[in-house]
Amino acid sequence: MTKLTPFHVAVPVYDLQKARTFYREFLGCAEGRSSEQWVDFNLFGHQFVIHLKPKPADEISHHHNPVDGHDVPIPHYGVVLEWDAWHELVDRLKSHGIQFVIEPGIRFAGKPGEQATMFFLDPSGNALEFKAFKDMGQLFAV
Repeated sequence: MTKLTPFHVAVPVYDLQKARTFYREFLGCAEGRSSEQWVDFNLFGHQFVIHLKPKPADEISHHHNPVDGHDVPIPHYGVVLEWDAWHELVDRLKSHGIQFVIEPGIRFAGKPGEQATMFFLDPSGNALEFKAFKDMGQLFAV
């Protein structure tokens, strides 16, 4: 793998303060620049921005695709973490009482691309997946 550079992603949130607390306190993201409409975070070395967006009149529902026996919410985003960092995040999220969409566990056990993964929602319903590989060389394994 070549050296990776940080990605930048911006997502909509309905309540800037609730989302700010979630990303800062629950995920442990350091806060950067901000305004009344958006907040920058360091999401495990990546530039992640929440932008205030009015809540739609009807609730947004996620599409789900079946993957390895689970209904994976689409769209979703997250970070591939080091193995130990992933387990530390699981413990941190559980200590904050996070309800998981897909509980932390191992996907594709014994197959190429075996990974630890978990899915949960932020306060605005954005789906997040954080995963880890014991062997990072399996990230793109087929």
